[in-house]
Amino acid sequence: MDESTQYPSLAERCVFITGGATGIGAAMVEAFAMQSARVAFVDVDSASAKALCDKVEGQCGRRPWFQSVDVTDVPALQNAIQVAVSELGPLQALINNAANDNRHSPSEVTAQSWRDCMAINLDAAFFAAQAAADIMQKQGSGSIINFSSINALLGPANMPGYVTAKAGLVGMTKALARDYGDSEIRVNAILPGWVVTDRQLQTWLTPEAEADWMKQVALKQRLQPADVANLALFLAAEDSRMITGQSFTIDGGRT
Repeated sequence: MDESTQYPSLAERCVFITGGATGIGAAMVEAFAMQSARVAFVDVDSASAKALCDKVEGQCGRRPWFQSVDVTDVPALQNAIQVAVSELGPLQALINNAANDNRHSPSEVTAQSWRDCMAINLDAAFFAAQAAADIMQKQGSGSIINFSSINALLGPANMPGYVTAKAGLVGMTKALARDYGDSEIRVNAILPGWVVTDRQLQTWLTPEAEADWMKQVALKQRLQPADVANLALFLAAEDSRMITGQSFTIDGGRT
């Protein structure tokens, strides 16, 4: 029995997701597709994107719109948003999910590596929001969701660029919520904790690290991509129509 909440305001509306091929992004592609939304996403991982599109088409009978785009290429990113909307219809939500959480000590950072880190983790979200807002302003409504991280609150070691960018997304969310409010465009942020994705399992989520994490959370369960996707559904739907400029932490009670 499917007990998931259904949001009628998402049906037949375009939802655009960056970094949608794997992890949390893929979970959101699936979740929005199950809401009968017209899902568009971009990613650089074309192989994973094709597999996901095949899976979703088998589940829902409708294939997501996908384009291979490096989100640091601003013209390509903004063009993809425009093309997707022209093909799929009214833009209900933009979800800025693409990120790169590579580790680096402060002494290793160069001027170029710092700019590269900002380009994917902060700049892309602003310029995607800029393009989406231009469309949403003409419609008179829309929802923009920026993915920050609890790392912006905790400030872990060896991630100065990533932490700075994720903190910047919280400030940007506040700023754009005010700028776009007159057009009935809502802007909110999601701050996930340690989500159990394939990437995390392959890199940093060792049994020892997970045991330590479980000591620090209130809810002693793994945080799954689908849990985060459920929050994104609510913030994208009209059910959250009076919520804007807010940051929502989902971390099992870690912070």
